[in-house]
Amino acid sequence: MDGSSLDGGPYMSIVNVARNAPAWLDSVLSAWSTYGLALFAVLMLAAWWRVRPGASPRTAMALAAPLVVVAAFIADTMIKSLVSEQRPCRTLHTVTLEACPPMSDWSFPSNHAAIAAAAAVAIWLTHRRLGAIAVPAALLMAFSRVWVGAHYPHDVIGGLIVGAAIAWPLTLAARRTAPLVDRLRDTSMRPLVAPR
Repeated sequence: MDGSSLDGGPYMSIVNVARNAPAWLDSVLSAWSTYGLALFAVLMLAAWWRVRPGASPRTAMALAAPLVVVAAFIADTMIKSLVSEQRPCRTLHTVTLEACPPMSDWSFPSNHAAIAAAAAVAIWLTHRRLGAIAVPAALLMAFSRVWVGAHYPHDVIGGLIVGAAIAWPLTLAARRTAPLVDRLRDTSMRPLVAPR
């Protein structure tokens, strides 16, 4: 699939702005695009730590968050292999901040955006204050993937939708495992579900 007909113009506009932007801004957004997903792991860990002393349903959601993100990644990767959209750097032959991935590394939907969205939704549902950090961070991750030239805008929008659509019901469903969390409080696994 050639996505340039959908939003190749906006993609080229963003990539051109990135090429002419100050070096420090390109460095910040490139670093975020490459390493920013680590923040979501830290936020998931912080959400688990903060809800552990509280109600079992929230603890269950916090413990499920990494599995929810993996499920979103798998779903996104499956869609990606079915659609088989070439990367914009291959289709439009433009110079980008990030090296163009290999031919078989498809573009739609964006894995980075899906992972970020899934993590942000799981964190938001578990701990609202940390979610208020995670949600804009996910949007910034999606934007940075276009900025560095790795994806079209529709790729990252699709990734955000896939990640959120998978994470929302799975995270809410994890509340049903609260009885298991309660049982774990009386075992050697107690540190996972309670402070003491």
